[in-house]
Amino acid sequence: MTTLELRPVDRDENRERLFETLAGTDAGETVTIVADRDAGVLFHHYQIKRDHRLRWETDQRDDGAVEHRVTTGEPVDEDGLTDFDVRDMPPQRRHEVLTDTFDRLGPGEGFVLVNDHDPKPLYHELRSTRGDGFEWEYLNRDPQEWRVEIVKTDETESVDDDVVASFDVREIPKRERHPTIHHRYGNVAEGETMEIVAPHEPRPLRHEFRQRYGESFTWEVAEQEPGRCRVRITKGAEGREGDEGPAGVPETAVDSDSLTVTEELDVRDLPPAQRHERIFDAYADLRAGEGFVLVNDHDPKPLYHQFDAEAGDEFRWEYRQRDPGEFRVLVGKGDVTDSGTGRDESVDAPF
Repeated sequence: MTTLELRPVDRDENRERLFETLAGTDAGETVTIVADRDAGVLFHHYQIKRDHRLRWETDQRDDGAVEHRVTTGEPVDEDGLTDFDVRDMPPQRRHEVLTDTFDRLGPGEGFVLVNDHDPKPLYHELRSTRGDGFEWEYLNRDPQEWRVEIVKTDETESVDDDVVASFDVREIPKRERHPTIHHRYGNVAEGETMEIVAPHEPRPLRHEFRQRYGESFTWEVAEQEPGRCRVRITKGAEGREGDEGPAGVPETAVDSDSLTVTEELDVRDLPPAQRHERIFDAYADLRAGEGFVLVNDHDPKPLYHQFDAEAGDEFRWEYRQRDPGEFRVLVGKGDVTDSGTGRDESVDAPF
């Protein structure tokens, strides 16, 4: 079995050596790749660029290295595109990885993005920064598996390396502007900067940021001229002014007059593909009159609709906190009366 050592090597050199090694293997042959971190993104890049499927298993070694066993598969069907499933990837990395992947495509190349929610913010980010140089087609809109075909049609330029996300809000429908920006900001790491281009300084947005994040960000007008204002927002320490309870959690997030809260279920550290199963298992363990506080890094709206369709009249759902990067929802089982009145009509449904 061939072994490829990628420690310590420059990232671009890693990619070239990996591509060269995999290109020299036959279908069904396995190569061991040893790296200082998960190299799964490079395997996705290879599949996209070389139109060959790969299968891989990953283990963390005792010495801190990451070992991958990669098996070469058959060529992708003619005119087909390979899947790029990001559901097991931490949400904070997804946009960075996907925009980097897009930038490495040549005209006519593409992939099928598989995600656990509608990746529309990515669409707006690409449209804002890469213009009309791509095609975007929804293939599936299932709550747990969104599939979007993304194909690069022309050469495009990447954004400033100092900026992790950029949006030209003049190209985004008004009703989607603020939710898109807040969603993306929730996945920006502390110290990173996102950029907004608007027809004028977006003071209402700045007011929203002050309300939601207090003094935990900086707002810089980097450029201003008639019809165009470029603002840079850098994320600071997390937290909001005026919050109560531990770690900035409002007390109402863990209290209820109608349900006994049994636990706080924080799924943010779980791979996205495992979250729904863990949540449904927790729900199955509840008795009538009990609930748990679900903590997630984005609005779990698709989960609501799945519960609504499958759980019956005892299902209860109440938003407690809606901050980018931290959504809290009380999920529980209520008492269903013999008269069959069913669910409270005032349920806070995410329509």
